[in-house]
Amino acid sequence: MPFGVRDVVAAALGLPEETVRVIAGDVGGAFGAKLMTYPEQSVIAAVAMKLGRPVRWFEYRTENMVAMSQGRALVSDVGLGATREGKLVGLEVNTVADAGAYAGLAPPQLVLTSMLLPSVYDIPNVRFVGRSMFTNTAVMSAYRGAGRPEAIAIIERAMDMLAAELNVDPADLRRRNLIAGPFPHATPTGLNYDSGDYSRALDLALQAAGYDDLRNDQRARRERDERLQLGIGISSYVEMTAVLYTGESATATAQADGSMVISTGTTASGQGHETAYSQLASQLLGVSMDSIRVVQSDTALVKSGYGSSGSRSLQIGGSAVCRACIELVEKARQEAARRLEAAPDDIVRFDDGRFGVKGVPATALTWSELASEAAFVAESEFEQADQTFPFGCHVAVVEVDMETGDARLVRHVAVDDCGKVLNPLLVEGQIHGGVAQGIGQALYEEFVYDADGNPLTASFVDYGIPSIGEIPQVETVTMETPTPLNPLGAKGIGESGTIGSTPAVQNAVIDALSHLGVRHIDMPLHPMRVWEAIQKARSTGR
Repeated sequence: MPFGVRDVVAAALGLPEETVRVIAGDVGGAFGAKLMTYPEQSVIAAVAMKLGRPVRWFEYRTENMVAMSQGRALVSDVGLGATREGKLVGLEVNTVADAGAYAGLAPPQLVLTSMLLPSVYDIPNVRFVGRSMFTNTAVMSAYRGAGRPEAIAIIERAMDMLAAELNVDPADLRRRNLIAGPFPHATPTGLNYDSGDYSRALDLALQAAGYDDLRNDQRARRERDERLQLGIGISSYVEMTAVLYTGESATATAQADGSMVISTGTTASGQGHETAYSQLASQLLGVSMDSIRVVQSDTALVKSGYGSSGSRSLQIGGSAVCRACIELVEKARQEAARRLEAAPDDIVRFDDGRFGVKGVPATALTWSELASEAAFVAESEFEQADQTFPFGCHVAVVEVDMETGDARLVRHVAVDDCGKVLNPLLVEGQIHGGVAQGIGQALYEEFVYDADGNPLTASFVDYGIPSIGEIPQVETVTMETPTPLNPLGAKGIGESGTIGSTPAVQNAVIDALSHLGVRHIDMPLHPMRVWEAIQKARSTGR
């Protein structure tokens, strides 16, 4: 969020905001940690001003592991009530969240968790008590999903445990309780789901995974008492995107050389904004993508902006770009009418992108000609009335080594609906990346402290993250249920992969051990923790 950093640095140094310039280069993923502003950013600027020369700052990985914000540190006690027929009647959750040593975003994230707890299910009564506690650990802040993955992890784990208690298939229990509409749908926690088709997402995921065949394979392995037992995990989810920051501005400029400049206040960190905005502008302006330059992430070149958070960029920034391009086309029609001495209503845009009088293509004008006297500029703002709610269903398939406790993900099916899809390849890339992080959270990632509170996790040598060898080919199925809240019909997709995948993988590992009576294992499900659950179940029968 360049403008957020600019404002903080300006305030810290006592400078007018317009005298501080922040440029966010192509630095790779952000995932929430770069949403924060850090003291070092102001300190570096102060030292540079004091010395009168450039100052470069870097930190070692060991420093980074404790200095940068972390996420997902909470413990929840969950009660899920249902009739004997499996109809949900109530959900009660008591959560204690580790906020870290200093104030971050842990408390407001609890609000997001509480609001999304009912998820895709028709639960008439929900009670949530959340407490955020200061501790001596690293600061907790937003991490891909920011409060929403926690909610889905809670309810999806509870759904599997309820299914085991009722002795019904987890898929059947979910199907009985899915919200069927109509939409918009008001939840007991105060949200209004804009659109959805949750039963179809579940059906598509089960069909793509070959769910019945997987269950047959699972039963056969158990009968043969094989070393590698199969587990199948399901996670139905809904999430909210464009949270809090629902407005954005954009500018579209036609230049004398025929090129276009699109600027907006969102900030790219690997999502493919340049491609998405260029594609959108190309379609609306009738020019090639190669002739379009996208400007963002620079407070000196962009009017204003909230950056990118909460999967807001396309639906908010893209909608602002859409409006700016439509306005620029209208300005081009007006200018063509003036130059050709025609009525604006008689001006059309021909297939080759030129503007001219209908039926008289010979006198039509190009963008370059229209902008020859001065650059054509159109500014627009877009404010979305509410957040949007992407949804989907993930199915994870794991093999668990009953002798070592090692869990290996062999398949992952992801059905995700982010509204109207502009670029399928970009959507698939976001899903793949999100699933990889979900796998990491479920199976590997953990920051460890000793009994005195000293951090023991110092680098990626002892902080487990999945490599390409641990991530199977993600089998994606895309649904499209457009939202009525923006002109693109788009919802966010940047965090859906993580939100859907994490509980699916956790459920799958526990499902592989369910015949032993194992009902729950806390994340991360690393081999020692899984092995201990197996040994306990074999010795006690549960």
